[in-house]
Amino acid sequence: MHSRTLILAAAWGLVACARQVPTSAPTTPAAPRAVRLLLDTPAQETETLSKRRDDLDIDTTEGERTPRVVTTGQTPLLRLEGSRARLYGDARATLGISVDNFLLLEVLDAKGQRVRSAVVGFTEGVHMGKEQVDALGRRAFSFEPGEVDLTQLLPESEPFQVRATALDYWGVGRVSDVFLVLVPDARPSSDDDLRGQ
Repeated sequence: MHSRTLILAAAWGLVACARQVPTSAPTTPAAPRAVRLLLDTPAQETETLSKRRDDLDIDTTEGERTPRVVTTGQTPLLRLEGSRARLYGDARATLGISVDNFLLLEVLDAKGQRVRSAVVGFTEGVHMGKEQVDALGRRAFSFEPGEVDLTQLLPESEPFQVRATALDYWGVGRVSDVFLVLVPDARPSSDDDLRGQ
């Protein structure tokens, strides 16, 4: 009788332990994160824009070689965390963006030091010091929602900020609302790729 009681007690102990084993709940994808970079700024004649970016030089035969600042903005510290980073004209990621002439995008590290730069928009070659700044995407004044993808510019695991400056060197300068939207990357992992083979 005593041994039967011990066996039953041990069996109930195993059942109790089994109930406490955590099961992996299905994970839901993280929601997109939207951060405003620039406020919509109506068209202004180039000559009325008083601030210049003296560290930049434009390869142009028309207009000014030193661009003037339309407006600027900067994100707080962010992490990519496996997301894609794209530009949109609204926080819901439904609108495109427009800029005349171009955006200078500067990626800053946690200490505020610039680590990468790119230009987006309708511009000739842009030089920062002796180096030409890479153009991101096609040469245009307007872009479809999410067409401009910044992911390759950003560090995968380190915190960063993005500073955006709308610049103009001829005619009028303007920019739409610009949001940086981080969308979780839904592409399958390498493990999933192997399972599918």
